[in-house]
Amino acid sequence: MDNLKTYSNPLNERYASKEMQYIFSPHKKFTTWRKLWIALAEAEKELGLNITDEQIDEMKRNIENIDFDYAKEKEKEFRHDVMAHVHTFGKACPKAMPIIHLGATSAFVGDNTDLIVMKEAAELTLKKLINVINNLKTFALKYKNIPTLGFTHFQPAQLTTVGKRACLWIQDLMLDAGDLIFQIDELRFRGVKGTTGTQASFLKLFENDHEKVKKLDQLVSQKLGFDKVLKITGQTYTRKQDSRILKTLAGVAESAHKMATDIRLLQNMKEIEEPFEKKQIGSSAMAYKRNPMRTERICSLSRHIIALSTNPYMTHAVQWFERTLDDSAGRRISIPESFLTADAILDLLYNVTDGLVVYEKMIEKHVMEELPFMATENIIMEAVKKGASRQEMHEVIRENSMKAASKVKNEGLENNLLNMLAADKRIPLDSDEINNLLYPSDFTGRSESQVEDFINNEVEPLINKYKSFIGMDVDIKV
Repeated sequence: MDNLKTYSNPLNERYASKEMQYIFSPHKKFTTWRKLWIALAEAEKELGLNITDEQIDEMKRNIENIDFDYAKEKEKEFRHDVMAHVHTFGKACPKAMPIIHLGATSAFVGDNTDLIVMKEAAELTLKKLINVINNLKTFALKYKNIPTLGFTHFQPAQLTTVGKRACLWIQDLMLDAGDLIFQIDELRFRGVKGTTGTQASFLKLFENDHEKVKKLDQLVSQKLGFDKVLKITGQTYTRKQDSRILKTLAGVAESAHKMATDIRLLQNMKEIEEPFEKKQIGSSAMAYKRNPMRTERICSLSRHIIALSTNPYMTHAVQWFERTLDDSAGRRISIPESFLTADAILDLLYNVTDGLVVYEKMIEKHVMEELPFMATENIIMEAVKKGASRQEMHEVIRENSMKAASKVKNEGLENNLLNMLAADKRIPLDSDEINNLLYPSDFTGRSESQVEDFINNEVEPLINKYKSFIGMDVDIKV
């Protein structure tokens, strides 16, 4: 029961996946520290320092053997987390103890681990983003030719199609995927730089051999999976790398928020609904309700990421000279929470896009309520073909449109504009001729073709490039 008396982060308890939670776990962090110490020792040995295979093998055998209680005692004693774990690792590896962390500073394990973790988290985020795009691709193709009201200013506008609107969502997420791919590729390792980034300690270890120090930096970075390494650092890697990554996650959040809001509005109109489970309760009081709880949660979480994304900008801005430690506490919160929140959002988006419900009859009903107003331009053109004056027809239709709109708004009646126009003798078209101008598919322009072109030329190449990512299990806890 004691765990119920302390704060528990909802991102862990309710929202983020276990996979993303592990990436930011203490176990992942401290085993990565040990892998960095091993890589450093291996590279130093390869370049001629007096380090034995026995020492390295001992370290490798004890990567997982972490005495967290002992580390906590040492951190309380030293007030220094890295030295606490150096001693904890040394306790498990007495032969290797003299060469653990040789020549390094705390940022060697701290910063490089942060970069390793962010890269893995970004790759998991990309995988989930690709799966959401793939779901939406299937949806867009299925409904590519279903006419629906377009909206500008949330007022009925020229028709589009259900699939074309989904492509607006896809396009935003495609831009986010491109940004994320770029950031993953461009993320640069801190490497082996020493206390203030000058590599002075390593230059001393290698007796002023600059080439060996440069090779050491390269070797360690490659052992940890990074081909790109920052050539210049202070004590830490530039915190601008944090803001670049987190602004990309904020981009995912803004796209998700826009899409989720559209679905919430469409659910109010009874045109499209997010999945609703058999025993799900929409309201404790109103038993009939089907609230868009998942898309609402997406919006809520998205705003959290957008707010968090300002933190790294401010942190980088105040890193005086080679570094200050006022970055540490904020980064411990903003970086993990941004990734955990993005993870939760994408799991929700995957769930929603995998089961969107479309009510075609309701969509058609709304289209036909507004189509008479939208068809007036076509009616004018047909009337002109029969010899009528364009300006006169415009005025006649405007008068009738105002009357029809008044009856809809003030009297709650159905839109009878077409009957009014057919009865108006000034218009040289009968009822059949007017009705023949009212096929919804005639008003959607190139929507269907645009969907096909966009999917074939832009979406499919991305999905094919990352086809190994396709397929994921999502467990929505609440």
